[in-house]
Amino acid sequence: MRYLCLICYDEHAALSRDEAETLAAEARDYVEELRRGGHYVASDALQSVRTATTLRTGNGRLTTTDGPFAETKEQLGGFILIEARDLNDAIRLAAKIPPARLGCVEVRPVKEQGCASQDGAV
Repeated sequence: MRYLCLICYDEHAALSRDEAETLAAEARDYVEELRRGGHYVASDALQSVRTATTLRTGNGRLTTTDGPFAETKEQLGGFILIEARDLNDAIRLAAKIPPARLGCVEVRPVKEQGCASQDGAV
């Protein structure tokens, strides 16, 4: 089963250049570990939250706002899509994502196309 690991952290966290480079190297190494273990599907980092655009559609109109919608301390900084046996396996893998030390990782199962979720949502 596929799980999306949403990596959230404070992008303004005070890291030295060396610390940031070390963290990036650890993240690249972990992606390689996931590949070797057959768990890796896709991943990428995101540009700064300052580059985000939030859009809403309603009443036949499109409105856009610069930046993220939610005002939070932690922002979505990237993702890793993994293959795991079950939620416990996904949590075990997600717990090793290096940038998680700066914030959190939200682990969510990917809904297969054409399948209704357990809560009835499509």
